[in-house]
Amino acid sequence: MKLSKKSIGRQARQRRIRSRITGTATRPRMSVFRSLMQMSVQIIDDEAGKTIVSASTKELGAKPNLEGAAKLGEAVAKKAADAKIKTVVFDRSGYRYHGRIQQLAEAARKAGLKF
Repeated sequence: MKLSKKSIGRQARQRRIRSRITGTATRPRMSVFRSLMQMSVQIIDDEAGKTIVSASTKELGAKPNLEGAAKLGEAVAKKAADAKIKTVVFDRSGYRYHGRIQQLAEAARKAGLKF
């Protein structure tokens, strides 16, 4: 499978970011995936290798636009609060902190998640 320069660059940025951040049980990693059809978020404990909380626009029935990203941020913050998670490390997965990624992060912060 031939990858575009854009996706190769994103993968390089993703590796560079992941070399610096890890999630622990006390402060797990909040990883974001963005595609044209959906967005998904996972809160991961890297030490145990387990996903603690996950949410996606597909399960919310929302579109993957700015409004959907805001709903996803609120939903993941609520699920994290139910799992007694207050602080996370934000992993933007090589995407620019702009648009949908920024909207998701700000909505999660407003809903009470700290990062």
